[in-house]
Amino acid sequence: MTDFWAGRRVLLTGHTGFKGGWLALWLGELGAQVTGFAGPPPTEPALSELARVGEALEDVRGDVRDRAAVAAAVRAARPEVVLHLAAQPVVRRAWREPAEAFATNTLGTVHVLDAVREHAPEATVVAITTDKVYADPDSGRRFAEDDPLGGKDPYSAAKAAAELAAVAYRDTYDLRVATARAGNVIGGGDWAEDRILPDAVRAARAGAPLVVRDPSATRPWQHVLNPLSGYLALAEALAASGEHGRAWNFAPPLEHEQRPVGWLVERFAAELGAPLDVRAPERRDGPVEAARLGLDPTLADEQLGWRERWPLERGVAETAAWYRRVVFEGEDARAVTLEQIRAFGPPR
Repeated sequence: MTDFWAGRRVLLTGHTGFKGGWLALWLGELGAQVTGFAGPPPTEPALSELARVGEALEDVRGDVRDRAAVAAAVRAARPEVVLHLAAQPVVRRAWREPAEAFATNTLGTVHVLDAVREHAPEATVVAITTDKVYADPDSGRRFAEDDPLGGKDPYSAAKAAAELAAVAYRDTYDLRVATARAGNVIGGGDWAEDRILPDAVRAARAGAPLVVRDPSATRPWQHVLNPLSGYLALAEALAASGEHGRAWNFAPPLEHEQRPVGWLVERFAAELGAPLDVRAPERRDGPVEAARLGLDPTLADEQLGWRERWPLERGVAETAAWYRRVVFEGEDARAVTLEQIRAFGPPR
């Protein structure tokens, strides 16, 4: 472990979201001087409120769609590192509201990059996208970083466009920018709509059926701390060498079998101790999602020394423990979250 983060000025966008909340608390543990820039919490309840994330940073509220607000935040924070997580992360919401998805996920990324270009050109930037940026998502293989980008639905296309924007700003303005692509993350404190484990917790609390659209769909599931450790390792490497300015996959290793939704739900229910009545939807609507998605993390392993630390079984157990302790037993969300961060260990 290095002391890279101690005292370092960091601008974290999206700190009121699920992944951003975990990362804000982790950066606080590492001693970073963090400015958070985000809108209000996107869900009720929200990890940022339950775990008092605002205590770990300077809490600046604003919208990445507002170019002037983003520029003001970057100018005031004088960041050495920018971790851009602010996004509209829900695929089905993007299907319902495509203009919002492009405005937030594409133009919001452009606003962040442009503000860095103008006010913090020496900063290191890691912009978070998704595993859904690749073309031909139903190929059944694990995608490598140089595979073609695609996007048949608004969410995927908006994120792929953000990848192209990052390349343009890196190559045109010589910014130190990398993008990070991770699969479906799980972890305590996620309350987003249309997410399988938050839906499972809501169903368990209400004693209601859990509607599962496709139990056979396979995703590169991983605990949220796995990719967050990758983002931190990438930022440190990129700060040391601009040669790391490119796209990176953070996902389970190739030797690990990827699990379907049905397995995840069954395992989570067993760990939570709450049987679930799983049912199929009465009708299907929304975007047609890929049956299988997978990422090849070989590059991150070989060049960053990053590998998944908590395998999926451990990740499911830790996620269930968080919800059981916080939601069903009333423990303090901040204390439980920090306990799991400390148990995970240093980023690298």
